Amino acid sequence: MREIVTVQVGGFSNFIGSHFWNFQDELIGLAEDPGGDPIYKNLAINMDVLYRAGETHQGISTYTPRLLSIDLQGSLGSLSSSGSLYNRRPSPDPSSVLTWTGKISRLVSEPHKKNIFLQSIDEEEHEKERVVENGVEKCIPPSQVEDRDRVECLESDVHFWTDFSKVHYHPRSLYELHGSWTEVQTFDNYGIGREVFAGGLQGEELNERLRFFIEECDHIQGIQFIVDDSGGFSSVAADFMENIADDYASMPVLLYAARHPGAYMDLLSRKQSISRMLHDAVSLSKLSSLCKLLMPIGLPSLTESKLSTFLHIEDTKTYHSSAVYAAALHSACLPFRMEMPGPTADSSYAAGAIDINGIVQTLAGQAHQNMVTILDVAMPAPSLIGDHGSGSFQRSVHSLTPEIAEDVEDLQSVESFSVLGAFHSGGYRASISEVEDSFYSTYQQITNPKFLHLSAAVCPLPIPLPFPSIFGNLVGQRGELLSSPIPGSKPRGSLDVSSIPMATRLRSSNAILPFIEKRLGNLRRFGICRGAAGGQLLQSWGFGKEELEDMGESLSKMVMLLNDSEMYSDSD
Repeated sequence: MREIVTVQVGGFSNFIGSHFWNFQDELIGLAEDPGGDPIYKNLAINMDVLYRAGETHQGISTYTPRLLSIDLQGSLGSLSSSGSLYNRRPSPDPSSVLTWTGKISRLVSEPHKKNIFLQSIDEEEHEKERVVENGVEKCIPPSQVEDRDRVECLESDVHFWTDFSKVHYHPRSLYELHGSWTEVQTFDNYGIGREVFAGGLQGEELNERLRFFIEECDHIQGIQFIVDDSGGFSSVAADFMENIADDYASMPVLLYAARHPGAYMDLLSRKQSISRMLHDAVSLSKLSSLCKLLMPIGLPSLTESKLSTFLHIEDTKTYHSSAVYAAALHSACLPFRMEMPGPTADSSYAAGAIDINGIVQTLAGQAHQNMVTILDVAMPAPSLIGDHGSGSFQRSVHSLTPEIAEDVEDLQSVESFSVLGAFHSGGYRASISEVEDSFYSTYQQITNPKFLHLSAAVCPLPIPLPFPSIFGNLVGQRGELLSSPIPGSKPRGSLDVSSIPMATRLRSSNAILPFIEKRLGNLRRFGICRGAAGGQLLQSWGFGKEELEDMGESLSKMVMLLNDSEMYSDSD
């Protein structure tokens, strides 16, 4: 077993995570469906890497994500922080406390109402149960809610990440932070998030919850963090990761630093702008020093990106943008769950398995650990040979990492590709060998990285019912790219598209230099230089001069290594 523990920190990361776990839940359901598509059977993919088997107090078997989700108090919507699988013991009635003789007042907030989608899930689960009336066992009548009603309600009625989640969570998975801030607008900078671990109690509880998931693993391969990098959650993650480094020094940590389009909105004052720039610099320095690979994801606008050729995304809807990043993360991390090469491995369904430590060694090498890496995606991916992409996944992928250099020729780059559910030009699913042959035959004609790793699986990305309607009219039912548009201009969703082929690329390249150099320059200008405008602000965040200089040195070293071709020497 090569288990992975997933940690989601912050609102946007949990939106991404909700879609991500919906994909996994859909894969599990399709694999167990006797009448389902054979392409989802015998996947050579081990779901136990991400999931844990358990049992309720009533002896009912459970299968839940090996997950720790962290967000602000009140962020769970209609979902209880104990999840929905295990019976939670009711809180004691304060009137029963015999040592108190004074008056008692109780303030109870109204629970959030479930939308049509969540109501229908509850009804479906009750339908599976049987009731006994007068000694006769009867089935509960089926729900009258149509799938189209469920889909349409989500396009207009998603306020929390739990509003479209169809997954059951373990009671130790969901944690709500409490503090002097009451809403995300006041939790908007690196300094304020440091309060969470300062008191000790919340930090210790988070450590205990993570320890629960780690210590039940047989042979854990690492931790994947998804962090909302636009506010105080980045410092929550950094403090948490410092504790992980103390307790599990050799544990590889992979981190996706995510940012939603709304985080790029213009700020009203110079003070706010300086605060945002310093936050970005401090966050990059701290987070990158505590993980093996950091992947910044989150474009200012997906609507205006190259992905808009086949997707119709509304930037104002977090429900939309998070779905794209979740799909990319699913594709990028699928190799961690493939069967490793060996006598019993079946390479006809998946090949190119690699674990977290392997991807770290591939992309970062031994000379420059703690690497900032670029994530590119093709969604949907083109066919192996055809009009869309000329048979090249390399030409079809577009960066989800902001502020990078475009069209940079970096002969020292290192790349790792994942290709899922690719089509051949004839419209049939390509075999693993066909993907490999096509990929390698065209790759060096386009780019010539120093090292390339390819993972491929025949299983495409399944589109679960609560996935948003973001597909354009050039995307077919199985995600194939069409030569002529489908009539109508309305975006298509899960009722029209059942699955899509995906391609993602992780690359270690000097194209990331502008991203790092911008943050280094802002840190020096507004934080380190004598009389810097942000000096007092950084002091209020708890940073002294020496620590700031260390951060600047850390970012400067990244820039130097990326500029220095000697870091790619044969000794790496």
